[in-house]
Amino acid sequence: MDLKNINQIEEASTLTKKDLIRLGLAVIFMIFVCLYVGNITDQVAGHNLLIVAAVIGGYMALNIGANDVANNVGPAVGSNALTLTGAIVIAAIFEASGAMIAGGEVVNTIKDGIIDPDMIKNPDTFVWLMMAALLAAAIWLNIATFLNAPVSTTHSIVGGVMGAGIAAGGTEIVDWPVLSQIVLSWIISPLLGGFFAALFLFLIKRKITYQQDMLAAAQRLVPLLVSLMAWAFSTYLILKGLKNIWKTDLLTATTVGFCIGLATFLIVRPALQRAAVNMDSTKAGVNSLFTLPLICSAALLSFAHGANDVANAVGPLAAINDAIVSQTVSSKASITPWVMLVGAVGISLGLALYGPKLIRTVGSEITELDKMRAFCIAMSAAITVIFASQLGLPISSTHTAVGAVFGVGFLREYLKHSNAKRMEEIRAHHEHDAPEKIAAFLNEFKKASIDKKGLMLKELKLQAKIEQEHSFLTKKERKSLKKVYRQELVKRSHLYKIAAAWLITVPLSALLAGLLFFTIRGIMLP
Repeated sequence: MDLKNINQIEEASTLTKKDLIRLGLAVIFMIFVCLYVGNITDQVAGHNLLIVAAVIGGYMALNIGANDVANNVGPAVGSNALTLTGAIVIAAIFEASGAMIAGGEVVNTIKDGIIDPDMIKNPDTFVWLMMAALLAAAIWLNIATFLNAPVSTTHSIVGGVMGAGIAAGGTEIVDWPVLSQIVLSWIISPLLGGFFAALFLFLIKRKITYQQDMLAAAQRLVPLLVSLMAWAFSTYLILKGLKNIWKTDLLTATTVGFCIGLATFLIVRPALQRAAVNMDSTKAGVNSLFTLPLICSAALLSFAHGANDVANAVGPLAAINDAIVSQTVSSKASITPWVMLVGAVGISLGLALYGPKLIRTVGSEITELDKMRAFCIAMSAAITVIFASQLGLPISSTHTAVGAVFGVGFLREYLKHSNAKRMEEIRAHHEHDAPEKIAAFLNEFKKASIDKKGLMLKELKLQAKIEQEHSFLTKKERKSLKKVYRQELVKRSHLYKIAAAWLITVPLSALLAGLLFFTIRGIMLP
C-alpha cells in the first residue's frame, strides 16, 4: 500500500472520529433534555409523554441551528469578513440571546394558521399531531442538512402540521388559501432577494469599482450605504426581532431606524476618511471597508432569527406542554422557561456541531463572494423582509438569503459576459489595425470609468458602417462568441438541488408527518 492510500485512510478515519464526536455531543444534549425536563415536570400528569416531546423539540432545535442559521453568517464567512469559528461564536450568542430576550412569552400553537385547532377536540389527538409534525420537520431538516441544501424551517413545520392535521381531521382541517400563500413564497422570496442584492451590487460596481479613483468614490458612497444598512436593520429588528416585547407600527420603526442610520452616518463618514489615508485605491482596499458592517449584520440577523424562528422549535413543544397540563386545545400557548431554554441551547449547539457544512455551502460553494457582494446579500435580507411584510406578501428568510446569493452570482455572470462581448467587438472593429493599436485601445478601455467607456463605445459605433451599427460580427459569429464567453460563476448543480429541496419541503414533511401520526396513534391507543 503506497503512502497516498495510507494518507487517504487516515483522513477518512479522522472525519469519522469527528462525526462520532458531533453525534455523541448531540445525543448527550438530548439525554440532558430528557433528564432536565423529567426532573422539573415529575408532578405533571402525562409526564413521560412530555419528556418524549421535549427530546423531539431538542432534536428539532439542533436541526434548525444546523440548517437555517447558515443563511445569517454564511456570506460573512465566505467573504472572509469572519472566520468560521468567529461566525459560530457570534451566531450562537446572538441566536440564544434573541430567543431568550425577545422570543416572547406566548406563541401560536398552529404555525401560520395552516390548520384549524378547533377541529381537534381531543387533547391527546392534538398532542400526537404536534409530536408527529415536530418530528417530521426535524427529520426533513436533518436530511436537507446532510444533502447540503438550505431549506426553510418554517415551511418544514408548516408541512408537518398540515400532514399530521389531515391525518387527524381530514382535508377540511387545512386552510388552503394560507397554503397557497406559502407556495407563492417559494417564488416571491428568492426573486425579491435576488433582485435587491443584484441592484445593490450593480450600484456599488457602477459608482465605486468602475470608477478610476475607487477610493475617492468609496469615501462618498460607503458611508451612505452603511447608514442605509443601519436604517434597514434597525427597522427590521424593531418590526421582527423585537415584536414580542415591543409592538409598534411601520412609521415608528422607520423613524427610529432613520435616527439610528443618521447617527451611523455621522460616525462612519469621518472614521472612513481617516482610514482612507493609509489605504490603497484598489478593489481590495474598498472591500476592507465593508468588514465591520458585515460582522454587525451577521450578529443582528442572528438575533432576529433567534427571536423569530425559535418558535419553529418551541411553538409545537409549548403547544404540547399546554395541552398536557391544561387538557384543552387552544390556539395560543404560553412558553415556560424550560421550553425556551431547550430551543435556545439546541439551536446554538446545532449550529456549532453541524452548521459549518451549510455555512460553507451558502458562503462559498454557490458563487464566490467578497465583502462587497456579501454586504449586498445582507442588505437584501433585511430590506426584502420589510418590503414584503408591509405589502402582505408571503416571505421566507431562508429563500430570501439564498436567492440573494444567486442574484449576486448571476449579475456577475451577466456583467462578465457583456464585458467579454464588448472586448471582442472592439477587436473585430480594429481587425485591420496594428496589434499594438488594438492593445493600447483595450488597455485604455479597461482603465476608463463607466461613463468614459460608454463614450468610447459610442465613438466606435459612429465610425462603423450603418449596416454594422449594432453588430461588428455576423450573426453566426456572435452566436458562437456568446457560448465561448459565457463564464459560469454560479454552480448550477447547487441551484438545481436547492430548488428541488424547496419544492418538496412542504409535501414531503406533510407525508412524513401523516405517517408518523398514524404510527404514534397506533402506539398510544390501548
